[in-house]
Amino acid sequence: MRNLKLTLQYDGTRYKGFQKQNQKGSNVVTIQGKLENVLSKMTGEEINVIGCGRTDSGVHAENYIANFTTNSIMTCYEMFKYLLEYLPEDIAIKSIKDVSERFHSRYNVKSKTYVYTIDNNTYRNVFMKKYSYHIEDKLDVEKMKEASKMLIGTHDFESFTSLKGKKKSTIRTINYININEKDGMIEIEVNGNSFMLNMVRILAGTLIEVGLDKIKVKDINEIIEAKDRSRAGYRAPAHGLCLKELQY
Repeated sequence: MRNLKLTLQYDGTRYKGFQKQNQKGSNVVTIQGKLENVLSKMTGEEINVIGCGRTDSGVHAENYIANFTTNSIMTCYEMFKYLLEYLPEDIAIKSIKDVSERFHSRYNVKSKTYVYTIDNNTYRNVFMKKYSYHIEDKLDVEKMKEASKMLIGTHDFESFTSLKGKKKSTIRTINYININEKDGMIEIEVNGNSFMLNMVRILAGTLIEVGLDKIKVKDINEIIEAKDRSRAGYRAPAHGLCLKELQY
């Protein structure tokens, strides 16, 4: 039995996230569903793809990692060529290789890096409209940077998730947040050990509200301590978010 590691790039616009939906008879289109369908036809086996994590509907990925096991004797190059030909045009295979049977794309992740892109120009960049969130009002990037520093470290991020219920821990570690601006395009790069449901989008929405002076920089600590979703900013739209890379 071989364990194969996939590196993928995908445009999440028409997908309901990475993970398959469990509803019986569901026609929901997901990245995992598309992958498993093509891989199963390729190998003649029922393939179960393990992803590095869920992504929300409409979120993109530049370097998504997944793995699957198979008894196929096809070479990695043959598989690569097959996937290039049969995957839809909005899912690209970047690499495929044999790895240790112990490799698990989700459990072995040490950190993830997401980038949220904002088009802060007066006019909407038509070539970036599917991959950036257009905000016409000028954002105060320096205030956003100041606020972002308060989010770095290990905190209870309950205020920054749509997760319901108290069963799972909401403590997470953010290693760094970089905010860069060039030609009116603002990128919020967030690296952390793991992220909860909608967490990066809510962090982005909160920083946007700081940039619009709707939330004060000094209020960030209080928002964290409140552990109350209603205190943080809004959930920024999914299409501006991209999973950039993973560290193992």
